[in-house]
This record gives sequence, structure tokens and C-alpha cells, in this order.
Amino acid sequence: MSILDTMIPRAQAAHKTIVLPEGMDPRVILAAVKAAQTQLCKPVVLGTAQEIAAAEAQAGVTLASVGLTAVDYTASDLLPTLASALYGKRKAKGMTEEEALTTVKSKRLYFGNMMVALDLAQGMVAGSIASTGDMLRSAFHCVGTAKGIKLASSMFIMDLQRPTASGDHVLLFADCAVNPCPTAEEMVDIAHATAISYKNLIGKQPKLAFLSFSTKGSASHELVDKVRLAAELTQKRFAEQGVDAIVDGEMQADAAIVPAVGAAKNKNGVIKGDANVLIFPDLQAGNICYKLVERLAGATALGPIIQGLAKPVNDLSRGCSADDIYGTICITILQS
Repeated sequence: MSILDTMIPRAQAAHKTIVLPEGMDPRVILAAVKAAQTQLCKPVVLGTAQEIAAAEAQAGVTLASVGLTAVDYTASDLLPTLASALYGKRKAKGMTEEEALTTVKSKRLYFGNMMVALDLAQGMVAGSIASTGDMLRSAFHCVGTAKGIKLASSMFIMDLQRPTASGDHVLLFADCAVNPCPTAEEMVDIAHATAISYKNLIGKQPKLAFLSFSTKGSASHELVDKVRLAAELTQKRFAEQGVDAIVDGEMQADAAIVPAVGAAKNKNGVIKGDANVLIFPDLQAGNICYKLVERLAGATALGPIIQGLAKPVNDLSRGCSADDIYGTICITILQS
């Protein structure tokens, strides 16, 4: 059974509303219909009548067949409410009331994100057409980051074909898609968000390993220093805020996930080959590693999942399938 299969019943039991802004995409129509049919959530699809009709024709299904009605974001009764709330958030940055109304009326990502910001929906999934930059920008402007976290980041859920030596079937990798070269302080935010993600999605205690080419001083370099400092600062924050997670580093990947190696290389550490969350030193390392594990070890990589926001907003690959969208909806529900 895949990790997604175990998540679906939990998502169904949550009874959440998820907004899908890209109603002009037939893949979104298919995912929305499936989500409604399986009672995964209440999907809210945004689009004009013309967009929805064209997408339904391509998809071969209609929203009405499962009792759904699309919301025309260009003419919705919600426009004044969403515009007023957006103006309240952005007026300090120079946005006028007129600009706020124009933005939510013309930009579906802002309309959807403001629905999430006002809890008219508990999450948003988009990006099958929109760029990641547009997704993140609208999310920052409307939803913002979570309390105590200044930096949004990403993680991948790695559903392993074979368990690790310590018995984990699922690992979380971060950050693999958003922040190219985080500072030590920014790595703390990445780690904090990923610990929350692991707890919400997997339901167990997170064990975070900060990865490097050194294990506890076996090599000396400024890159190692950054990772070591990030681990120390994360331990301090978690202790101060009462975050139930184990943190260790810096350490090499084999010491993080192979108990025999961890016991030899990290004798005095708290993680000895039993990490379930891997924090990478930069985007190059994280992105390369998740793709290698996916392609060579046969793992299923779910993501990138955006984290660190006040409310869940997730980005899709533009090459995604309807099933990928459905899976991301499920993950978004559990993040909420």
C-alpha cells in the first residue's frame, strides 16, 4: 500500500474545502470530479462559463454530474469581500482599493488564495498551468508564512520501494525545489516546516538529519560549518518552542539512514541511522538526490509540497496528471 493510500481515509474524514483555480484545465476538471465522487473534499473550481465548458468537453465529464458548480472568479459575489481583505494586507505596500479589486477579479490565483486566507477554503492546489513563481508570489501576498517561520520552502515525500535499514517506508526530503542556497538561519525555517509536515502527514515523531559531506567534524569547511550551525539553531528553537522532534547534524547520508554506519560514525549523536527527515544543505544537493532516489531506487516522489505558509497552498508540475492533482489535494487537506 502506498503512503497516499493511507492518507486518503484521513483526508476524507477531515471534510475540507479545497479551491482549484485552474478550471480551464481538463485535468483539473477530472481531479475535481474524482475528489467529489470519492468524498475526498469539497472542491471549488474557478473559471468562466466558457472556460469550464471547454475543459469539460476535453475531459469528457462535467462538474454538474457530481453536483459541483464552478465559481466565475470574474463576476463572483465574493469579489468585494476578497478585494477588501487583500487591500488590508497590501495597502502598506502601496496597493489601492481599486487595484485590489482588479487583482482578485483578473488573477484567479489571488482569488483562490484570498478564499484560503479568509477560510472560505482550507487549501489551494494550482500550477498545472501557472508558473511556480506566480504561485509563490500570490501565496506570499495573500496567505503569508506561518507563525514563527519567515521562509516558505518545499519538501518531497519519498515513498520507498524498499524500507530503509531502520524500517522507514517514507522519508521527507527538504528543500528540493524552492530555496537555492539557504543560510543556516533559513535552514532552521526549512527544518521547522518539514518537521510539522512530517508530523501532520505521517503521524510519527520527526527525526531530522542535517546532511553534509562531514559527520561531526570529520571534515572542515565553511559549507560544513553552515550545516552544523543550522542543526544547533534548530535544536535551540525546538527546545524553546516545545517541538516534538529529534535533530542531529552535521552528518553524512549513510550515517543518517544506515544504523550500522550511524553507530560507528556518530557514536555520541541522537540519530544513528534512523533519520526519517533529511535536510539538505542547498537546492542542488536536494534536487539531485531526490531524482536519483526516484530513478535508481524506484521510489515514488510526491511533490514538491510547499510548506511554511500560514495555510496550505500547493504547486503542481505543469506536466502533472489528473491523478497527480488528486494526490496533491489529499496532501493539502492533511496539511490543513
